[in-house]
Amino acid sequence: MSSLLQRIANPSDLKAVDPRDLPELADEIRRLLVQVVSKTGGHLGPSLGVVELTIALHRVFDSPKDPIIWDTGHQAYVHKILTGRAGTFSTLRQEGGLSGYPSRSESEHDFVENSHASTSLSYADGLAKAAKLRGETNRTVVAVIGDGALTGGMAWEALNNIAGVKDLPCVIVVNDNGRSYSPTIGGLATHLSSLRLTRSYEDLLAGAKEKLSGYPALYSALHGLKQGLKDIFTPQGMFEDLGLKYFGPIDGTDEPAVEAALRAARDFRGPVIVHVITKKGSGYLPAENHEEDCFHATGAFDPVTGTGAPKVAGWTDVFSEELVKLGAERDDLVGITAAMLYPTGLAAFADAYPERCFDVGIAEQHALTSAAGLAYGGLHPVVAIYSTFLNRAFDQVLMDVALHKLPVTIVLDRAGVTGDDGASHNGMWDLSILQVVPGLRIAAPRDADRLRTLLREAVAVEGPTVVRFPKGAISEPIEAVGRLGAMDVLRKSGSVSADVLIVAVGPMAATALEAAQILESEGIQATVVDPLWVKPLEEELVTAAESHRLVAVVEDNGRVNGVGDAVARLLRDADSAVPVRSFGLPQQFLNHAKRAAILAQNGLTGADLARDISRTLRPALAR
Repeated sequence: MSSLLQRIANPSDLKAVDPRDLPELADEIRRLLVQVVSKTGGHLGPSLGVVELTIALHRVFDSPKDPIIWDTGHQAYVHKILTGRAGTFSTLRQEGGLSGYPSRSESEHDFVENSHASTSLSYADGLAKAAKLRGETNRTVVAVIGDGALTGGMAWEALNNIAGVKDLPCVIVVNDNGRSYSPTIGGLATHLSSLRLTRSYEDLLAGAKEKLSGYPALYSALHGLKQGLKDIFTPQGMFEDLGLKYFGPIDGTDEPAVEAALRAARDFRGPVIVHVITKKGSGYLPAENHEEDCFHATGAFDPVTGTGAPKVAGWTDVFSEELVKLGAERDDLVGITAAMLYPTGLAAFADAYPERCFDVGIAEQHALTSAAGLAYGGLHPVVAIYSTFLNRAFDQVLMDVALHKLPVTIVLDRAGVTGDDGASHNGMWDLSILQVVPGLRIAAPRDADRLRTLLREAVAVEGPTVVRFPKGAISEPIEAVGRLGAMDVLRKSGSVSADVLIVAVGPMAATALEAAQILESEGIQATVVDPLWVKPLEEELVTAAESHRLVAVVEDNGRVNGVGDAVARLLRDADSAVPVRSFGLPQQFLNHAKRAAILAQNGLTGADLARDISRTLRPALAR
């Protein structure tokens, strides 16, 4: 018998599948998910949980006419498979292959590159209002929100606005994989839910209210009975208090039930919540039984046993270990994370000091202002967050923390190029946006020893600090050969007056040293320094620059307003005429690939750096 998946080139093919064959199709999809993600790594657990839900969505709605917006986007693997990408799914997260998130360049079925959480409802609000204004009455906008995204405040701002337009063609699917509620069981509950999602029911209620306006006590009694019945069978109160119709909860593995609910929601022609209970890792026992996160995000693993390769200690592990040590030394240290307890390394701190660690959910803005409050209360918060997600809380860093000169340490994991997760996850913005924050100090460690030292220095500062480090394995230790003020000298030139001063930012130190060695073989003398603290910069940098023909700054951050620009500004303010050449990432959204590949594509290797420095110096050396 041929594979059912082979017959599905687009969602319209899915509608033609016999409902009796859908369980087999779901099994095929799960096997494909495990087979591919076991090789490529990725967000397996969330995708396994939404197989039946995604099938139902594409059988009920007409994508792309009916936009389906995924929040967070890592739940969209099954959506990719059912929208013509099953044959290329093996390229997931590989250079030149499929993105790990929805991608507009991949498919017309991917409406937004939704990989930062809690945004889908705002997109849906705008899309549904646009459809309404344009008279597109046969179009429904669907937002699938879950996997923690409803903990973000932006989602509730959107819900408040969506609820304000009673005929807005918007269906909100709450993918509840935390089992906050038990699935509804029984025909009466299903009947009541279906009844509530019919216009005739709404018209009946409106008519009854008008007819009974002269008998308020009778109307209140009848309305109270109706509300009480609903509350017995469904926990819809939270949503209906906002003015949204609610349907559920529904067992997300029961495809016919999910499909029936979605059809009723679609036909209601107004904003509706469909609450679906799913289970992360569903259908793959190693994921279901994985206590930490049900294979939420995994590297390569054995598809039979679920066992991954031995974990190599990385930057996050070093931070985690050192923070636990600091916690033992200082009882004023507290940890804060935004739904990233394990990925950011705070889990060990939470285990050791459970009362001093707070997971605020996907709420980065709240995390920073709560940290400000903790600091006002006499504590020193350490906010561990992915670099890319700090962008969401810039105002809070600026106005709630820095304005008040509060002792808050922000630890930015996955800073610089992260690679596999694509444009939205590269942490290439922090050194640029944070340059404008008055009084903020930023540390960029080059290796594990410097991470430990700089973290300790950061939490000792009575003001706002940032420590940033990349994703992946730790760099080999690089020892200083001297000091220049508070900076480390990593390589001294062979002469008193050298040709180029290379300022290496964090883990780019190894690249800078490689370039210096190549330059020396060409007769070009290079000095390499590591500022350690890249904001504010040391005044000694001006003195060092004056004994060189060129200053080259290398960083894994966008070039615009990065450390290179800060060094150039420092020299200009000191009336230094020494030219500055900055090497960093172009201000572009970069396609997914391995970190090393992206750095190479953008000229950030030792050989590239040496070549470009040599070309820049050639006219001066010829004189």
